[in-house]
Amino acid sequence: QVQLVESGGGLVQAGGSLGLSCAASGRIVSIKHMGWYRQVPGKERELVARITFGGITTYADSVKGRFTISRDNAKKTVHLQMNSLKPEDTAVYYCNAAVWLDLSGVPYDYWGQGTQVTVSS
Repeated sequence: QVQLVESGGGLVQAGGSLGLSCAASGRIVSIKHMGWYRQVPGKERELVARITFGGITTYADSVKGRFTISRDNAKKTVHLQMNSLKPEDTAVYYCNAAVWLDLSGVPYDYWGQGTQVTVSS
């Protein structure tokens, strides 16, 4: 079983910054990618940022230039630095990891419990 432990989040004024971290543990052969999604009530969960084992990053257009994702493969952690936060960034943020558990070639998705980010105007 793979577990994702999230830290960070909270309440911040518009224009401020927050950092989110996520650590993966368990029997993991290798990590395909790790990232962050967010969800607000009544809307679907959306990708915020993602980074592969090799360091290739993907960002939602709405956060480009403001958020930065990074990872430490040895520690199996991912960090999302969120700067210039806007009220529309308010959401529950979920850590996600796609990992290989064996040699089947099939990756498996795991999710954190979610952490609230609230940006006041």
